[in-house]
Amino acid sequence: MNNNDFELENMRQQMTTLKNKLNQQEIVSDRLMRRSMRNEVNTIARRYYIIMFVGLFMVPYGYWCFVKLGGLSIFFWIITSIFMLVCTGATFYTYRKISDPDMMNRNLVEARKRVASAKKFEANWLFIGIPAVVLWMSWFLYETYQLHGGALTNGLFWGGCIGGIIGAICGLSLNFKTQRQYQDIIDQIEDLTAEN
Repeated sequence: MNNNDFELENMRQQMTTLKNKLNQQEIVSDRLMRRSMRNEVNTIARRYYIIMFVGLFMVPYGYWCFVKLGGLSIFFWIITSIFMLVCTGATFYTYRKISDPDMMNRNLVEARKRVASAKKFEANWLFIGIPAVVLWMSWFLYETYQLHGGALTNGLFWGGCIGGIIGAICGLSLNFKTQRQYQDIIDQIEDLTAEN
């Protein structure tokens, strides 16, 4: 074997070693990105658990708060409870789209569809949720205003106003954060599928 053959064989071995290292790095990178996406989905799912718990808790709490303490009508509480149950159902529906713990370990194209569907549903839900909350809040303020003879010194009225503003800010910021997380997951999936 002459010197040129030896160098050529040495270069082939180095190329094979380099290819193997690159393949290993791609596998590690793929695993890390899938783990990151899984963590994002789990964060969103935990948030949905909390929202569903609060929605269900509001049914008995609403009776105590609105009817017993606030003196509002039982009809107001019934409609509030129905609204809370509908919101809980919508949250559960969205949660089911992303609840598969093994979703990120399988077909990423299917995972992207599910995440995009959940993102779209949650964005569209605002077109129902915001008008419903505005109507509910108007009704709440009207009832508290009427209950106290039109006096604007009523603590329940002003507490409702302040609570409504704080709730709107928290709700919208939570929605925007969730939308960003969904978009991050979709972008990561697109990066991974583009490489393959």
